[in-house]
This record gives sequence, structure tokens and C-alpha cells, in this order.
Amino acid sequence: MESDYRTLPFAGNGIWFLQPRHKLLDWFVGANHQTGFSTFEITVPSLPPAIVISDPKNVEHVLKNNGVFVKGTFFRSRSWDLFGGCSGNGIINADGDLWRIQRKAGLRFFSNANLRVFIDEALPPILNDTVRSLDEAVSSGRIVDMQGLFLDLTTRLMGKMAYDMDMPASLPFSKAFDLASESIGDRFQNPFWKIKEFIWGVPLRRAFSHVKRFGNEIVSSTVDKRQKGKPNGKESAKEVNPLHENLINSLLDHIPDHQVVADAAMNYLSAGRDTTAQSLTWTLYLLLRNPHHKETLVRELAKTFSSELSLSSTHNTIYDRIQPTYLPCVHAVFTESLRLCPPVPFELKECIAPTTFPDGTWLPEGSAVIWVPWAMGRSRQIWGEDSEHFKPERWLDADGFIALQKSAYEFPVFNGGPRSCLGKRLAELLAVAVLAQLIWEYDFTEVLDKHLGGCGVGGERKSQNSLTLPMEGGLPVKVEFREKM
Repeated sequence: MESDYRTLPFAGNGIWFLQPRHKLLDWFVGANHQTGFSTFEITVPSLPPAIVISDPKNVEHVLKNNGVFVKGTFFRSRSWDLFGGCSGNGIINADGDLWRIQRKAGLRFFSNANLRVFIDEALPPILNDTVRSLDEAVSSGRIVDMQGLFLDLTTRLMGKMAYDMDMPASLPFSKAFDLASESIGDRFQNPFWKIKEFIWGVPLRRAFSHVKRFGNEIVSSTVDKRQKGKPNGKESAKEVNPLHENLINSLLDHIPDHQVVADAAMNYLSAGRDTTAQSLTWTLYLLLRNPHHKETLVRELAKTFSSELSLSSTHNTIYDRIQPTYLPCVHAVFTESLRLCPPVPFELKECIAPTTFPDGTWLPEGSAVIWVPWAMGRSRQIWGEDSEHFKPERWLDADGFIALQKSAYEFPVFNGGPRSCLGKRLAELLAVAVLAQLIWEYDFTEVLDKHLGGCGVGGERKSQNSLTLPMEGGLPVKVEFREKM
């Protein structure tokens, strides 16, 4: 194992963690390019002793040994007020039996049968509202923040299908959750976060309280429906919600403690709405910066669909038509975007027993292990010398079909092992359906004027501090109808 990478006396690596998050991610990329697959120590005030791993074999060792590497007390101590009590109620924080129970409920919700309902029944009317909003923007000439538009779509979709609620992103809860998530992200970077929150933390404490209250309202509303419904309440819920098993009922069936259910509901909502909306935003941004790839998608859509493409129409069957065999280029674009802009760019686990990694690194109990999907997605050893270039074709063979396969440990965007992401297939299919519809219907032009929210000519959009990867300032665009030949 190598010694600390760019460690300063006394401060260790802490100076880099005090930088804006996009600069910290760039630092990890530099470390990856310099150290390759070598493991190195990292020293940051207020963090436990830690190592950074990039070798896929070491990542596999962590992700497959769920009993040795856990979220642990360090992670929970910084995120408990958003993701559950001090014991870590929500699935993002939880370990052991509590995690297994919530995962079992999630498996039922993300079943193949439910995925088809998501795409074929729940998505079309919500996507149709998105299309109407863009049509209005074309007519009025107004600038649209696509990140906000995508977030409204994913929030409404998760709200309807997981909780049987009308849940637009404009709800006060959404802003409260965004503030809370940004502050939790800051806690992992800033050694002085307690002082900062003591002085300026009143709005944050209100946000945490609002999120907690909203979670409790979801549970109480569902419990009330169950009690007023038929014998066990689930039948009447299913009459309203077409899913075979919606998430909130599945959680209530498995967990008797309603506060734990509320925490779990907020965890799943965060994972379902934020990451997918942000991934769609970065994908569209990369297409705007690489317009020739957009033209490739248009040609694929024109070739694949003989009639007018209308994924937002409720009479179409979407699920079968957005599989990789039909739209390989759209899938490749989204996957390439995930490689460069993973929605969870930084991962950390705590070691609760001494362990030895495949490369010989020994880690004592109580230490932390960090891996950075943002940096691994730019690893030259995994992706080659063009690792920092947006090249969707790297995923395709000579005939244009998906060919490149990377393990979950080389490409850890959806985690791997026992804690692999339950919503992987939903995120992929939802993104492909939305991208196909919008790319077919519209031409988007990125707004660069800083007075209008742009990043300036020659500038680049950055991520803001958060647990996930929101785009700072959103993605302002001008919209026109695409001319169809």
C-alpha cells in the first residue's frame, strides 16, 4: 500500500476536502491516474483512518463481504437525521436484519411485473405532462431548467407508484430534502461542519423536520387507507394503484414500527427520484456538448420505429420497444453518461473486523474504505487512454449492438454483491424511454449566458455539494421542435 497521496503536515488531505465537491472529485481523478490500481492511505481531520481503493478486485472484496464492511457508526453519525434514527433506520443507513427486511420489501416492489407497469401504465401520462410543458416553452420561448423538469417527472412517478400519492417536485418537501442532502454531503467533506451548523443551522434543522414530517404523513395516510379499506386494506389500495405490490404497503407488511417505515420510505424516495433525474440531466448535457451523438440517436429512432414515435401516448406498449435489442445506441449513451457522471460519485464503508484485501492491504477494525466511481469511470486501466472522453460507441460492437460488458466492480455505479441497486433496471428503462421521446421531438440548445443561468462560453457545468450528483444551477436550455424529415 502506498503512503498518503498529496498529504500535508497536520492537515493531511483535509485541504482537498474543504474544496467544492467538483474539485475534490477532480483530485480523486488525479490520484487515480497517478496511482492506478494501487491502494493508498488518506488522512482527513474528523474522518476515521481510511484507505482509497481503485482495483476492481478490492472493490469486489468490499461489496461481497457485507458482514465485514458496513455503513457503520461514522456514516450514520453524519446522515442519521435525514436517513433514519441514530440506529440507522432507512435502507441507505441500515445494516443487518433491518437492512434485509427493507431490501426484501424493495425486491417485491421492483419485480419484473411491476417494472412493466411502471413503464407502460404509470410513465405515459406523466411524460405527456412533460411534453406539454416543453411544447409551451417552445411557443413562449421561455428557458427551461431540464434538471427541474426531470426531477418533477421522477418525483411524480415515484410518488404515484411507490406511495399512491400525487407528489410534484414543487412541494415544499422537495426543497427541504435538497437542502438536507446538500448539508449531509458537506458533513463528509468539512471537518468543521458542527461549528458551521451550530451558527447557521436553523434552516437546515427546519428542513430535516419537514422531511421527517413528510415521511410520517406518507405512512399515516397509507395506514388510514388500509384501515378504511377491505379486510387487510391492501385490496382497495391495489384498485387505485395498478402495481402488483406498491412499496409503502410492502414496507408496512414487513415492518411493524411505523417510524422505521417512514424513514425507509424517505430513503427509497431519495434513491428513486434524485439519482434518475440527475442522470438524465447529465446525459442530456453530454449530448448537447457532443451533438453528433444526438444525430446517431435520431437515426436509430427513425430506423427502429416505422410510424410516428409517441412514447407518451397511453395506448402504446413501451416496455418491449425500449429494450437494448431495439435501442442499443440510446442505452449506450445513457450507460456512457453513467460512467462519466455516476449519480453516487463517492462511496464509503466502515470495516468492523480486521481484513486483508486481494492486493495484500491489511485493514484493522474501525477503519474506513473509500472508492470513487467518478474516478474509476475515468481510470485508464479499466477504460483505456480515451477514458475521459464521451464515447457511447465503446459499448457497441461493429454491428451496433451492446457488446461491452463490465463487472459491477469495474463499473460500480449500481453497487454490487448483496447491496446491488434494486432500481437498476427501472432507472435504465425509464431513462431510455424519456430520452427517446424528448430527443425525437425536440432540439435543445444549452443556455451559456451567465445572466440567464448559463456557465459561460467555454465553461462547464459542475456538480454541487450533495450525497448524489445534482448539477449546480440546473441545466437551462432553449427548446425548439425538431424538424422531422
